[in-house]
Amino acid sequence: MRQVLLVEDEVAIADTLVFALNGDGYSARHVVLGAEALQLLRGGGFDLVILDVGLPDMTGFEALRQLRQFSQVPVMFLTARGGEIDRVVGLEIGADDYVVKPFSPREVVARVRAILKRSSGTAAAGGHRIANGEFLIDAARASVTYCGRPLKLTALEFRLLQQLVAHPQVVQSRAQLLAALGITPDAGYERNIDTHIKALRAKLREVAADREPILTHRGLGYSYQPRDGA
Repeated sequence: MRQVLLVEDEVAIADTLVFALNGDGYSARHVVLGAEALQLLRGGGFDLVILDVGLPDMTGFEALRQLRQFSQVPVMFLTARGGEIDRVVGLEIGADDYVVKPFSPREVVARVRAILKRSSGTAAAGGHRIANGEFLIDAARASVTYCGRPLKLTALEFRLLQQLVAHPQVVQSRAQLLAALGITPDAGYERNIDTHIKALRAKLREVAADREPILTHRGLGYSYQPRDGA
């Protein structure tokens, strides 16, 4: 049984989500404070964290920053703040998903299922390796090197980049990218692909500011354009 830690200070929301998660076969534990969650997570044993942005003792963003110092457990944010800047900040500091209140408990459970499926897929990818002179992507180690420098990516960013780089110059629609990431359309995730691409591009620009390897094809999707000679 997969273990989910829910960090949420609104009891009604927490009770609803715990009920939905348990009903779908997960074992959900609820805590209110970020500090308590971090203490539990240091002990390991959890497969995913659902983290509210507005906690009584710290922001969810700060809790995630501290968490990423010792764990890469998948994290989903819950928040009443739906602005693009908040979504981008959350994803850039290492979140795997971002759900805006109000939301359907069924949608949250579907997203949890999708994240855990992606995580399992990354672990099962075995020795798949891509090396083209620009990127070195090692699925077995879940590591990426870009222009000779290591990148720190979330699990979804890793899979998204891997899918694009594995098919250079091929335009892939959002639906195709979702399918490659193991996300079903009913997860309501398609609108977040653009945000993940934006966060991924920002990390790539930190390494090579004059390079734009991921191209946007309006109305069609995205592609990876290799550097000359790559």
